Amino acid sequence: MANPWRGEVELVLGGERRVMRLTLGALAELEAALEEGSLVDLVRRFEGGACSSRDVLALIVAGLRGGGWQGSAADLVSAEIGGGPMVAARAAAELLARAFALPGGTG
Repeated sequence: MANPWRGEVELVLGGERRVMRLTLGALAELEAALEEGSLVDLVRRFEGGACSSRDVLALIVAGLRGGGWQGSAADLVSAEIGGGPMVAARAAAELLARAFALPGGTG
């Protein structure tokens, strides 16, 4: 079960519950994977509803890897995500929000 106080978000991948978390290493990997802009630009795209499927995929991969998963973006191409693309997009947005939220919900 995901612990929101640790910035964790759950996602069902291939029928298995996985915990995603944006650790510092996962954030660095995410920033390197972004083709344009920075993490701040990524946050702005999500806040403005202008995120791409590439943004969602990069966040999901980074979050899964931060949660201990050893896969890559290529592994997700044919993976079944519980709830489909909209659930994945919501989980990615929640993951990003939790990574930058201050304890106690302020921020």
